[in-house]
Amino acid sequence: MIGNSQAIRDLQCLVQKLGSVDSTVLILGESGTGKELVARAIHEASAKCDKQFMAINCGAIPEPLLESELFGHKRGSFTDAKADRKGIFEVCQDGTLLLDEIGDMPLSLQTKLLRVLQERQITPIGATSPLPIRTRVIAATHRDIGSEAKMSRFREDLYYRLSVVVVRVPPLRERREDIRVLTEYFLSQFNHRFN
Repeated sequence: MIGNSQAIRDLQCLVQKLGSVDSTVLILGESGTGKELVARAIHEASAKCDKQFMAINCGAIPEPLLESELFGHKRGSFTDAKADRKGIFEVCQDGTLLLDEIGDMPLSLQTKLLRVLQERQITPIGATSPLPIRTRVIAATHRDIGSEAKMSRFREDLYYRLSVVVVRVPPLRERREDIRVLTEYFLSQFNHRFN
């Protein structure tokens, strides 16, 4: 996270604090503000830093595939399930999973995710018994899911389960003093890249 503004310094301080706890985190911010960078920084500051960090965009994967991507499936559980497949929760066991654009997750899957967060276990599609998980969950969205929960467009109980700690990533227009630092950083990167 690059910047010298007070907002970025506060954000960096919060990230370090969140590294020492294992709570669920909800990152809010407009598109392009660096929500995934913040999630990675939280993971890097944690005791799980040597474990897997994975990110999945909940809005980019069609609903029928998203459940399989998250929880996995057993061979024969549906037409194209030719072999057992681990879901991202299991692949990321002991690590950190970023559920990016959680506000775009279908309501039917929100119910299943809520159960995972409550029970700390997953059941792959077609499986008969659940698997325990120790994956840390960080969610991110550009939407105001607090308001959407009040209008029944997002599960209110899931919102409260995700928002144990809420981190707001400020847009650049609220921290203009970082423009020079960012410009110098990108110039350096492009100079090195393009010789």
